[in-house]
Amino acid sequence: MLENVSGINSSTALWYASRATGVVALLLLTAVVLLGLMVTRQGRLPGLPRFAVSGLHRNISLIAVVFVVVHVLTAVADSYVTIPLTAAVVPLASPYERLWLGLGAVSLDLTLAVIVTSLLRRHLSRWLWRAVHLLAYAAWPVAWLHSIASSTDLQHGPMLVLAVACAAAVVFGVIWRLSAASRDVPRAERVSLLMTAVHDRMRSGRR
Repeated sequence: MLENVSGINSSTALWYASRATGVVALLLLTAVVLLGLMVTRQGRLPGLPRFAVSGLHRNISLIAVVFVVVHVLTAVADSYVTIPLTAAVVPLASPYERLWLGLGAVSLDLTLAVIVTSLLRRHLSRWLWRAVHLLAYAAWPVAWLHSIASSTDLQHGPMLVLAVACAAAVVFGVIWRLSAASRDVPRAERVSLLMTAVHDRMRSGRR
């Protein structure tokens, strides 16, 4: 193994690359989840048209996947620990940190399912696409647990603050979305009552 004057060899370079891409992937996945939570029923964000929101969401998702792939490949290539490539997609296949790396595999599998069904959206029924797409919300907490448990960098100092900030942002997004949904309920009830009234009026007119 070649080593330069700074003391960084190929193994440590892979280690740094794996950790760095993992952190960036977590940030990007957090942004993807937040976009999904903050988008209105009309598919818009304040100040942005629908097509811009859709493009932003898709592009950030693809960039996140690129960082996840680099994170996985550099972790597998690092000779410091033995992690088989199959462990990236098969949970509990790694002899090293079996549980926590298994969570990473579960998160990657869920993310891949969302991406594949999104690419095939025109060929799938809406309910099937939506059911699989909701897996993105399950993939994030699994990825977060994998990041915290498998990386000592995220267990203390500024990186821990960053990880907690990501979790707090997602929790806030969930609360905001649930609050917005609850405000839509009375409106939905009014529409239902109006349709019922129209239906009754039409029936009475036929008599």
